[in-house]
Amino acid sequence: MRGRDPETGEFHDESRSQKRREALDVLAMAGKLMDTGHATLALLPMPDDLRAMVLDSQRITSHIARKRQTQWLAKQMRREDDEVLGALKAALEHTKDDARREAAALHRVEHWRLRLVEGGDAALAEFLEAYPTGDRQQLRTLVRNAKAERAANKPPHGFRELFRVLRELMAEAEDAAEGEAGVPYED
Repeated sequence: MRGRDPETGEFHDESRSQKRREALDVLAMAGKLMDTGHATLALLPMPDDLRAMVLDSQRITSHIARKRQTQWLAKQMRREDDEVLGALKAALEHTKDDARREAAALHRVEHWRLRLVEGGDAALAEFLEAYPTGDRQQLRTLVRNAKAERAANKPPHGFRELFRVLRELMAEAEDAAEGEAGVPYED
């Protein structure tokens, strides 16, 4: 029974609306778990019996049956401790943020690759100004090969190689920047 405490005036229990919001959050989390890949699912902090339920639920492909199974999985999840659900929610958000960062990094690499192929030496100079660890001659050769492949309508081996080299250079620069930011200044 809900009611108020006569001494403090506070409610004894959560409101019905709050319980519903929490149940809908768990339902959304169950849906995310059912859409998560096996490798990522293995890394999530969850009890083994819950992981087995999620894996069983992922096998269902029919739309209505999948919806029903998601609801059943959410019901099973609501029986877990709040700490387990909180850790699981945090881990799912963390993997989502990681995926966003990786996608943004790949978009930056693709942007620079297209700029280098289309922009010539001016774009190469801009790139080397931003990423000074790059080898000018190697990049110039890769850009020239990518242009030649594109003009001859050949398979994009050089284009892919340029992407790989740019990704490595940009990742090294990002790691170095994170390393400098993580180390406190010492006198």
